[in-house]
Amino acid sequence: MEYLVVYTSITGNTEKIAMEIFETLPGKSKDIQRVEEVEHDEADLYFVGFWNNRGTCSSEIMDFLGTLHGKQIALFGTCGMGQDSEYYKRTANQVAAFIPDDSIYLGSFLCPGKMPPQVLEKYRRMQRISDTPQMRKMIKNYEEAMLHPDHEDLMNAKKFANEILQKKGSYEYGNTRG
Repeated sequence: MEYLVVYTSITGNTEKIAMEIFETLPGKSKDIQRVEEVEHDEADLYFVGFWNNRGTCSSEIMDFLGTLHGKQIALFGTCGMGQDSEYYKRTANQVAAFIPDDSIYLGSFLCPGKMPPQVLEKYRRMQRISDTPQMRKMIKNYEEAMLHPDHEDLMNAKKFANEILQKKGSYEYGNTRG
């Protein structure tokens, strides 16, 4: 198989991005699977998707990445904490650290994603205790994230997939970090 899109998603955000990437990939030698359903099909290029879990990914994605030896890997994910490119970069670097050294990391794409309602409930409880500008900013961020991933995010995911396809095969295996 040429391409395998593997992802985990709780709120559906990462699944939307995964589907957009999958639909962008050419040909029929491709598949898309949730990480808990992966049958360890061999692929030349893996797109691995995650939801941001306190600046990194879930343990299932960490474990899966650790099994991908000698592969080309691109990461994608969704993040409820705003649209901060530096935070996205740090998160991607944290996740990329789980890629084995004999694999090639081709790059990452992160975008905002809506958060579960429990997060807003938690923020509101915290706000009742201490109504600070930071708390109001967190609530505003939550409300803005409810619109994501949006059409622009999906188009950016498609663009990312095409950029990765251009990179595919242009690296020799080794400790390469995109």
